[in-house]
Formats: sequence, C-alpha cells, structure tokens
Amino acid sequence: MRLTPIEKVKTLSSRSFIQNYMKPRLPVIMEDFIDPGSPAFKKWNYKYFKEIAGNHKVNIYGSELESLDRVASSPIGQTTFSDYLDLISTTPTEHRLFLFNLLNIKPELKDDLHYNDVTNGKILKWLPFMFFGGEGSITRNHIDIDMSHVFITQFHGIKRIWLFPWEQSDLMYKLPYNFHSLPNIKDPDYREFPALLYLNGYEALLNPGETLYIPSGWWHYIQYETEGYSVSVRALPSSLLEKWRGFKNMVVTRNFDNMMRKLFKEKWFRYKVKTARKRATRAARKHRSFLI
Repeated sequence: MRLTPIEKVKTLSSRSFIQNYMKPRLPVIMEDFIDPGSPAFKKWNYKYFKEIAGNHKVNIYGSELESLDRVASSPIGQTTFSDYLDLISTTPTEHRLFLFNLLNIKPELKDDLHYNDVTNGKILKWLPFMFFGGEGSITRNHIDIDMSHVFITQFHGIKRIWLFPWEQSDLMYKLPYNFHSLPNIKDPDYREFPALLYLNGYEALLNPGETLYIPSGWWHYIQYETEGYSVSVRALPSSLLEKWRGFKNMVVTRNFDNMMRKLFKEKWFRYKVKTARKRATRAARKHRSFLI
C-alpha cells in the first residue's frame, strides 16, 4: 500500500477547482473553503455546544470492525450530548457520533458558516452534518452510498484520512452489495489480504480550518488523531454514471442486501466474503501482469 500526501491550496478559483480537481476526481485540501472570518471559528466550542444543546440525547457509535456484514453499524448506547462532550474531552475513547446533525437541531448555527463556494453553487449548504469523535476512534473504510462529492472541514482537533479511488474497489476487498471493505485498513494483514499491496492512495492530516475534498465514489478511512469535530457538506454527483450508481445504491442495492441478510443470514455474508476475495485475487493478478 502506497500513500501520497494530499496537496494543500489556498484562494482556489472555481474554474481551477472544477478543472483540476472536480472533473478529474482528485482530492485536495483547501485552507479557506469556509471563510476564516466565519463566526463558527470564534463562537463554537464544547462549552457553547453544551449550553445550547447539552440535554439533547445522542446515539453513541463504537468500533465498526464488528459490523462488517452490515451496510451501517448500529449504535452501542445513548447519552446526553453534554455527557458525551465531557467524555471525549477528558479521555481517549473509540466512541463517536455518526451523522449527529446539531446544525438541524440548532439551524441558526448554519449562519455561522460562510463558504467560499468553489463549485459554482453545487454544494448543498442547507444539508450540513457534524461529526464528533474521541481520540483514537475510527470510521471504517467505506464509500458514501449516494456517491456525492464531500467537503469535510475540521473545526477542532486533528483527523487522519486515507483516500482511494473507486477504480481500486476490488483491491480493497469491497464486499458486494455493501459500501465498505473487508480488511482492517488501519492494520492490514497482507498475508490474508495480499491485494492491498497494490493499493495507491492518498493521506490527509486535516487540521482546524482545513477542508478536504473527497471526490464522488472515493473510499475513505478516517481516524481521530485527537478528539474533535468537523462539518461536512455535499455536492450531488456530476456524471450520469455517478448519479445512477448513487440511485441504485440507495434504492436497489441497500434494500436487496437487507432482504438477503434476513433470509440467509451468515450464509449470505460468507458468499460476500468469498466473492470479495475472488475479485481481489483477480485484480491483484492484473496488477502483477501490468508491472511485469
């Protein structure tokens, strides 16, 4: 597995972003996608969040390595937002909040974000999400089901993010009818998953104020180097193929997989694992032939 640092840019024009990154589907880190003068950078902190939404109940998510046979992992518990913020600010923990939309609970917070929209109006500013995690927590390697372009801005703490293009899905041991891969990408076992040796990806160390652009359909693994939180916004898929994939994933693939899991349970998962390994072996063989 080879990882290349992602380029960082500032004051990127819309034309340059679309031509050099969005159309060719290449990741980039922008230092001013959200205007540094936005009120969010001055107002937002754990104390403020506890004051405005501390009593709100939140679902807690843990390690995802135990839910590789499911489209999405299930919450492991529930607590108040205030207690959760106290937890992550005092001790390392794998506990995180998944798609906890504080910005919908308190919609006035959206006014604290001023975007330098390099997409010429394509981002869905009305649909932001917030992500919180403790130091050491991870989000398993996955692709987003709707195939949207994603812009994730770090506000507090540091995240390490690995990215891999859609075209390397078979090398990732992508589980059929699912949107994540079989191996533990954080600590890969190359003997069990030798196709991972042929991966070529990117690595981002995302600091406060920086925004990572994740192209449509790209794999991403996320690790919280410190506790912290981020905000993501999306832009709809660009090409007809990406739009079709997103529609099929949400309407057909997800529901078909749920049905098959209920009907065949472990047998269905074993079939998916066998298929993922077979495809990875075939993809690795092609790469070896090309290198020779």
